[in-house]
Amino acid sequence: MKILLKAVQIYDPTSSFHLKRQHVLIDQGMITYIGDDLQEADRVLDMEGLCVSTGWVDMYAQVGEPGLEHKEDIESLSQAAAAGGFTDVLCMPNVQPVVQSKGAINFLKSKSAALPVNLLPAGAVTVDTQGKELTEMIDLQRAGAMAFTDGDRPLQGAEVIVKALQYLQPFGGLLMNRPEHTRLTEFGQIHEGLVSTQLGMKGIPALAEEVMVTRDLQLLAYTGGRLHFSLISSAGSVEAIRQAKAAGLDVTCDVASYQVAYTDETMAPFDTNYKVSPPFRSHTDAEAIKQGLQDGTIDAVVSAHQPHDTESKKLEFDLAEFGIINLETAFAVANTTMAGILSLENLIEKLTSRPREILRLPACGIAKGAKACLTLFHPKLTWRPTQHSIKSKSTNSPFLEQELTGKVIGIINKGQLVLNHTF
Repeated sequence: MKILLKAVQIYDPTSSFHLKRQHVLIDQGMITYIGDDLQEADRVLDMEGLCVSTGWVDMYAQVGEPGLEHKEDIESLSQAAAAGGFTDVLCMPNVQPVVQSKGAINFLKSKSAALPVNLLPAGAVTVDTQGKELTEMIDLQRAGAMAFTDGDRPLQGAEVIVKALQYLQPFGGLLMNRPEHTRLTEFGQIHEGLVSTQLGMKGIPALAEEVMVTRDLQLLAYTGGRLHFSLISSAGSVEAIRQAKAAGLDVTCDVASYQVAYTDETMAPFDTNYKVSPPFRSHTDAEAIKQGLQDGTIDAVVSAHQPHDTESKKLEFDLAEFGIINLETAFAVANTTMAGILSLENLIEKLTSRPREILRLPACGIAKGAKACLTLFHPKLTWRPTQHSIKSKSTNSPFLEQELTGKVIGIINKGQLVLNHTF
């Protein structure tokens, strides 16, 4: 089928058509024409203000299958990712059983092969994500693991970090860690500060993140290798990573797209849909995150998609699980809350080229003769996600019924067209 994207604005710095409005023709999953002349097509996508970029990459999402299919399964995750504009999603290993074998890698690859979204397996660093014995990461890498992380289980032991970095160096493997000193955050519910004191809640101090960032950077300097921090949230972490990059360390990091949407002062108290980890922090931390995005200290924006069923969220605040769904709203939330701070061009870079570089995915470009791996979006369209419109199996989100600016129109990937909009 021939698909014509009519007069779309192209976002691809590697293309000579970057930031220009052109007609783009896709035939049998390949880009066959880019230019000013209209082309005949079986399907014409014509929408004023429509933009196109290379396919978006999410570096942090949780999928429930196997073991937790009632929260999310592979097919529903793919549908949610496509609705959110993602053509590639790195899936954390926190399923049951943990992704720590070639069989588990092949399970995800085979079940997602025919889906429009590339679901990329991340292998566990330690057996059962217990933070002790290393997994067979070389075997996992050969089977197709794109990175190594214990996902939502922060690595605690310094000796584990050192061994993992050394183990991964021969094949250039990427170690990912969500920095958190779990003894300092034990029983914590929200950011430690005036608000937590007023609400009578145990706080989660920024120090718990910053002390681990500093430690891991020292270990990286000692061992070498490639280290990526997931879900950075504090000013101290941003500054430490900024200095480490200036010193030449091979370190990268990402932030959840929702991290600056609220602070501990603006989130709805006792509403478990605002309970995330790391938590919404102070205004100072939010401003530091924005600055880190502007100057390139923060490399990527991620969904931090964490689906939970009703039984896991409709509880007293201190009993509810951490996390929200965000695949479908990741772009809109970032585009809305960072307007005037982060340019659209810069935001798209943190959803496309930078995560591709970090994960060492094949290059993807908008050029004649290239495979069509594309995200279609409208940066100024306003919309409201609803419980009935979302594709995820779970509904734990503070953004339902909230007006957001920036709408994903669809994706073209693996020869498939998935649309969220009627033409």
